[in-house]
Amino acid sequence: MKNRYIYWLAPAALLALASCKGKSAQNAPLPPTPVNLVEAKKAEAIYYDQYQGTVVSINTTELRSQVPGFVTGIFFKEGDVVQKGKVLYEIDKRKYVAAYQQAEANVLSAQANLVKAQKDIDRYNMLLKNDAIARQTVDQASATFETSKANVAVAKAALNSARTDLSYATITAPFTGRIGISQVRLGTQVTAGTTLLNTISAEHPMGVDVVVNEQDIQRFYKLQQKSNDTTFKLQLSDGITTYNKPGKILAIDRGVNNQTGTIKVRIQFPNEDGVLKDGMSCVLKVLNDQSGNRVQIPYKAVTEQMGEFFVFVSKDTSYVDTTKNNEKVEALIAKQHKVILGPRVGFDVVIMSGVEPGDKVITEGFQRLRDGGKIVLGDPSKAPAPGQGAPAQGKQQGK
Repeated sequence: MKNRYIYWLAPAALLALASCKGKSAQNAPLPPTPVNLVEAKKAEAIYYDQYQGTVVSINTTELRSQVPGFVTGIFFKEGDVVQKGKVLYEIDKRKYVAAYQQAEANVLSAQANLVKAQKDIDRYNMLLKNDAIARQTVDQASATFETSKANVAVAKAALNSARTDLSYATITAPFTGRIGISQVRLGTQVTAGTTLLNTISAEHPMGVDVVVNEQDIQRFYKLQQKSNDTTFKLQLSDGITTYNKPGKILAIDRGVNNQTGTIKVRIQFPNEDGVLKDGMSCVLKVLNDQSGNRVQIPYKAVTEQMGEFFVFVSKDTSYVDTTKNNEKVEALIAKQHKVILGPRVGFDVVIMSGVEPGDKVITEGFQRLRDGGKIVLGDPSKAPAPGQGAPAQGKQQGK
């Protein structure tokens, strides 16, 4: 009977002993996590906000003929810069020359009739003084004289109209700019005001159009009043080259688009070398108002949780170690701080709030940390895996 009780008690005792050992292992304090620290420091941070932009010519004109006819002359090389007043196209002007000559002849005829009427009225007035002519004849001569004056005015107006039509047959550059590829060739029939001949664009200066949110309107109004050579920078379409000319705000659109809540802003840049081309895409960089001496830390120290950003900061603390006869021990713990990020500056990031200068920020080893966890300076790569306890005392002594 006694042997039977011994057989039952032995396994129970072994299970109780194993359970006690497990609880003891679970209650044992976790070892400090090795981490690397970097001190948060203030440094000069010059950074820019970026806006997608499009290069536009400040002065662009579509060339169209104001008189109908056939193209009889093209006097430029496509893609060249043409000077103001240069003859570009010529429309068949023969009928316009004839109309002008006819108008000139009509003016001469009207002027001759006016001279005759003037002489008649002078003569009749002299006879009237001597009572040698009827008053009715004098009145008729006066009416004829006034009609002749009106006919001269009409003829001169027709002459001006014919002269204008003749001038429209020759199309010149309205300003100095680069002309595009011709849309018509010799012999093409054009319709007045409808047929597009070409487009000419001024190249210096050039504009860059960007679309900004209505919340930024006041910022750009202030920049319109006061800016400097570093306020605006332009990154060209290759994504590498930065345009080396300063810009300034030329115009802000009259109102906000009620569909998109945005407004168009045009920045003017000099373009003496012709680097900027109409229609080119680019990125406009606008100096951020908060640029200056700012707190910076390595970007790799930042973690993201649910769209918010955090860092671990080392804090000094003390605790009572029961394993050392309740001795008070100094230690380092990791405190999690919520931060607001500014722009990146190289490998660092600007911290707008959440970290102060001099704070010791954990840059490596924080993946194993929780808020308030103990840390120690060391090689994070040699830290025990999560869930793994400290090495046995016997093994440490064996070392």
